[in-house]
Amino acid sequence: MDFEYSPKVQELRKKVQDFMDTNVYPNEKTYDEQLNTQGDRWQIPPILEELKQKAKDQNLWNLFLPESDYGYGLTNLEYAPLSEIMGSVHWGSEVFNCSAPDTGNMEVISRYCTKEHQDRWLQPLLNGEIRSCFAMTEPAVASSDATNIESSIVRDGDEYVINGRKWWSSGMGDPRCKVIIFMGKTDPTNPNKYLQ
Repeated sequence: MDFEYSPKVQELRKKVQDFMDTNVYPNEKTYDEQLNTQGDRWQIPPILEELKQKAKDQNLWNLFLPESDYGYGLTNLEYAPLSEIMGSVHWGSEVFNCSAPDTGNMEVISRYCTKEHQDRWLQPLLNGEIRSCFAMTEPAVASSDATNIESSIVRDGDEYVINGRKWWSSGMGDPRCKVIIFMGKTDPTNPNKYLQ
């Protein structure tokens, strides 16, 4: 496998690195000071929103989306070196609207949701106006393996009844969180093909 960076990736790496050098690294102290003076770890430091707008203005936005009308259409291999640079600051990926759980949730919504849901949830996520949550982990099982999930999703007429207990749901504490992707089983009797 060829791991050399394509010209497209080399150019994006340079742009992301330049942005980090010019805008993010010099503001790490500002971010911490703003966060500490607010007294609530879930409040958003104003510098973060300023930097997000700068990244958007420089077209360094939604870099993660593969094969999409919304992002750069990078493969995982192409996106990895960009993610490495952004990840050098724990809040760096959010500046580029590339932070979890939003990245995975946007991909799911863009691929599998109705146009109505995309308009309601995907567009605000793509714009960086809201955040999302991924509810998978459960207290009674090793939920990093999704086949262990015990939460149920049962069809009841035109609706679904969701029943389960989640914890450590990534993104839930953020005051901008407006949509949750909930992981559950619609058929608990379905055999696990990986264990057979």
